[in-house]
Amino acid sequence: MLRKLFSARNTQQTISTVLSAFVCTLQKGADCVKAISAASNRSLDITSMNHLHIKAGPEVYELIKDGGFNLDMVAAYFAPAGGPRWLVASGFDLALLKSQLLGRRQAALLVGSSAGAWRLAAWLQPEAETSYHRLIDAYIAMPYHHKDTPRLVFDALGDVINAYLSEDALSFALANKQYRLAVITVRAKHLLASDIKLIQWTGIGLCFLANWLDRSYLDGFAERTVFYTGAKPPDFCFARGFRGRFVALSEINFRHALLASAAIPLVVAGVRDIFGAPTGVYRDGGLVDYHLTHRFATQKAGVTLFFHHQERIIPGWLDKRLTRRKPAARSLNNVLMVYPTNEFVTRLPDERIPDRIDYLTYINDPRQRMTNWRQVVARAAPLGEEFLELVASGKIRNVVEKLD
Repeated sequence: MLRKLFSARNTQQTISTVLSAFVCTLQKGADCVKAISAASNRSLDITSMNHLHIKAGPEVYELIKDGGFNLDMVAAYFAPAGGPRWLVASGFDLALLKSQLLGRRQAALLVGSSAGAWRLAAWLQPEAETSYHRLIDAYIAMPYHHKDTPRLVFDALGDVINAYLSEDALSFALANKQYRLAVITVRAKHLLASDIKLIQWTGIGLCFLANWLDRSYLDGFAERTVFYTGAKPPDFCFARGFRGRFVALSEINFRHALLASAAIPLVVAGVRDIFGAPTGVYRDGGLVDYHLTHRFATQKAGVTLFFHHQERIIPGWLDKRLTRRKPAARSLNNVLMVYPTNEFVTRLPDERIPDRIDYLTYINDPRQRMTNWRQVVARAAPLGEEFLELVASGKIRNVVEKLD
């Protein structure tokens, strides 16, 4: 089924028709989007330097305060799960892509789960910026209807992947010397692996209870599985407490791993029996690694750069309501986290960062949702340049705060 989806792009007829119409609309509205972007660049003057919070773990904080930080020290770049929230990170990603400042001395590890992994997969393409823009367009145009089944959503996500990842470019991505990719998924076990909603709901409930008792108990329901490029698995896969498996990415399983990383339980059908991985059903990696949970830059003096959509770092998806739950201090010691200020967020449509709830809020007016999300992309465009200017000028020393 999956091979047929990705080779022939044979999804449901209605979804294909709607997608085509929306893509056409996007193409006709390109000039409008450019105009919005230009206006946003004028309104968000980067010289004001007040649209970003910058926080650093103890190791990086001292380094920045001493004036010894530069982007060559960034060994890993992490992109969290979070659905449409990733759109606010688009300007940051594109500024780093254009500048080519990461991975100059040694390959930078790009790590992500769910939508974060989708963002970073574009970085490995031959025309990375073009691929990234295609992802933005296809993601925003993806339709959603009240009666959509997990299989229909699965097919729609497959269309998005096909829109920005060229099949003949996968060999280039796998051999990329500047960036290495790590895609985090989970292999569902027991009730969580079922396609029957009632059984899956029961599995989620048991997962929540197990996670409430201790995060490590989640291992009985969801096994962390990391798909990676490069000659060997990322070093963090061998760290104490990793508790999972790792599988090499190939041209055969590349798309399947990305799709699995965003297969939200109950919403999206899981991906079954990915090539090269243990048999089973694979689902959204955010279930166990929602935000940052590992020390991804393992090299001495290596820094993990992390653009986030909010201040709070939530270890797993089931920890959202467990405010006491935080990542281990060791995971944050070498982290440099950047996220938008409240002032910036209140200037976005609906005065907030996009969320999955938008699909329901605008279920009868999808064009308005798409317009809002494009405005977010346009307004977020200067954020990466603002960060790069802070680093280049050394002013980052004046604004960095300690990451608790």
